[in-house]
Amino acid sequence: MILRRVARPLLASIFVFGGIGALRDTQGHAKAAEPFLTETFDKVEGLVPDQVPRDPATLVRIDAAVKIGAGLALASGKAPRLAAVALLGSLVPTTLASHRFWALTDPGEKQAQQIQFIKNASLAGGLLLAAGDTAGKPSLGWRARRTAKKAGKRADKLAKRAEKSLTD
Repeated sequence: MILRRVARPLLASIFVFGGIGALRDTQGHAKAAEPFLTETFDKVEGLVPDQVPRDPATLVRIDAAVKIGAGLALASGKAPRLAAVALLGSLVPTTLASHRFWALTDPGEKQAQQIQFIKNASLAGGLLLAAGDTAGKPSLGWRARRTAKKAGKRADKLAKRAEKSLTD
């Protein structure tokens, strides 16, 4: 459908662009994310395996790679539902790290960050729609329920046949 062919690249473009920007200015993004990361890792101490990187610059690079890779996948229609979920998983921590309007005191800066936060919440809504879009095909849940219903009907028929053959 033409709508998906237009909408997916439009939605994906901000993530690809943002991922490239994060790779170009990794240290700047890492500096902005550091307070959030420190606070978060302190809260989940002992729950997160030691193998998970804690260096803000490394995490920014990983996030950028997810944004670029999943953004390109969504834009091209390759595994768009998975790509949308990956982008959503990237968007939430990025939003919480970069647009902490509740922690600001300057009214102008607070309003600017609040607008960015709401913009990202809107993007999350678009990603949720993309993640749930089956492109007109029945959902996995519907197909599973239908298959179970058919299997139940077949089992009933077989049981009736077996019962009839026993009574004959």
